[in-house]
Amino acid sequence: MMTIKKIYDLICRGEEIVAGAFMVAIMVIVFAAGFGRTIGYPIQWGMEMSTFLFAWVVFLSADAAWRKNKHVSVEVLVSKLPTKLQYYITLFNHCLIFGFLLLLVGYGIPLCYHTRFRTFQGIPGFSYMWATLSVPVGSALLSITAVLKIRELVKHGKVVIFETGNDGDMDIDI
Repeated sequence: MMTIKKIYDLICRGEEIVAGAFMVAIMVIVFAAGFGRTIGYPIQWGMEMSTFLFAWVVFLSADAAWRKNKHVSVEVLVSKLPTKLQYYITLFNHCLIFGFLLLLVGYGIPLCYHTRFRTFQGIPGFSYMWATLSVPVGSALLSITAVLKIRELVKHGKVVIFETGNDGDMDIDI
């Protein structure tokens, strides 16, 4: 039986693969749509499909980047503060982010429900709900990362730069 850590690692790896594949697909579709328009054969569904894929790439990539501490942060002021204050500010920030992510999950689910009958103009029968589903699903994945970061902060009692393994992922025991 798989442990929770192995399942989480599998989800993280899948998240990165899907985000990468969707990003490549966006580039191919946009290029093909532009080329098709230039030669007089536009791809009607190109922009809608790119929008759908981009919605998923945003959330999946945000989680992968946060796990690897690759998000941009401005620490000029905070780095000048005492270590204990840095700890509390970081903990507060992570808790604030976690709360916001819970709101996105809470509001994202009804959003999916309300957009279930809306379809993309260029893709008949393809519900807009699949694009809006990226909000609660991506926010749920991000909230798991937030909880793990908060847990590590509390466990160590100080601001820690998470150790990364050879694959760049956080090495956290679940």
